Amino acid sequence: MSIGPEASTEQLAPADGAERAPGEQAIAGRSLRQIAWRRLKKDKVALAGGVVVMFLTFIAVIAPLLTRWFGHPIDEFHIGEIDPTFGTPNRPWGGISKDFILGVEPTSGRDVFSRIVYGAQTSLSVAFLSAFFSTLLGVLFGLSAGYLGGWVDSAISRVMDFLLAFPQLLFAIALVSVLPDTMFGLGDRWSRVGILVVVIGFFGWPYIGRIVRGQTLSLREREFVEASKSIGARSPRILFRELLPNLAAPILVYTTLIIPTNILTEAALSFLGVGIPPPWPSWGGMLSDAIATYQSDPMYMIVPGMMIFITVLAFNLFGDGLRDALDPKAR
Repeated sequence: MSIGPEASTEQLAPADGAERAPGEQAIAGRSLRQIAWRRLKKDKVALAGGVVVMFLTFIAVIAPLLTRWFGHPIDEFHIGEIDPTFGTPNRPWGGISKDFILGVEPTSGRDVFSRIVYGAQTSLSVAFLSAFFSTLLGVLFGLSAGYLGGWVDSAISRVMDFLLAFPQLLFAIALVSVLPDTMFGLGDRWSRVGILVVVIGFFGWPYIGRIVRGQTLSLREREFVEASKSIGARSPRILFRELLPNLAAPILVYTTLIIPTNILTEAALSFLGVGIPPPWPSWGGMLSDAIATYQSDPMYMIVPGMMIFITVLAFNLFGDGLRDALDPKAR
């Protein structure tokens, strides 16, 4: 058995009772998980991105508590903080103060901090759930197309080509305009989140489906697949017990890279007015509202814009580092 460049030297007991010379060390290989973690720890930029991602996720989870401790209700008006003549915050820098740590919204005086943390909850919920939905569909159809081949591969490939060419934003606008505000007993906010998850996830699965299909076409000719067939293994076992574990790395990497794309898509839909309905906040919706006042109160546009920028950048940095760590050819 050959030892790759990732192998390490560790003290092991001599095999078969053989004696080892003084100072001699046995060579022990590391698992792929250990190798990937060792590489990822060395990438400080990727680790910083991962820390920011976890911090933002934590903020989204405890958004109601943060609003209670450091902010005000998201739809509570504070007209006293607004100049009645110009409709802008009385204090400089967008009305930032000890009571409003990120300022207030022009005209209404709503707390920007509370709306930002609730916007994080909305954006990350849509991004994570739609990424999971895309990954699930992409893996199922990609595996089936790559392994079965023939007419199944042709049919799935043509569907992927069609969806990749379909105008996603126009379809989302049309769909949201005809669907009711509440569905399945959910409120208007989570009903719209569900619609966005389905739309974004459904149109996102062909990307990962193509990747999985290409990798499956390569793996299905490998010796371990032929060995499984020779002992009578059925197709479901080969797909989910033999092929899928070998596809875990590219699937994980692509999932982390598709999440920031989903965040931008949700922000774009909210900016166009078909995202989360008011008064529930969304980063894209806040940017849309800031268009009317960005000259007199630029802070109201800068804060949600910076949140989108930091979140997408953190996910991309972490995804790039994860891709490098899981690359078997990297040293």
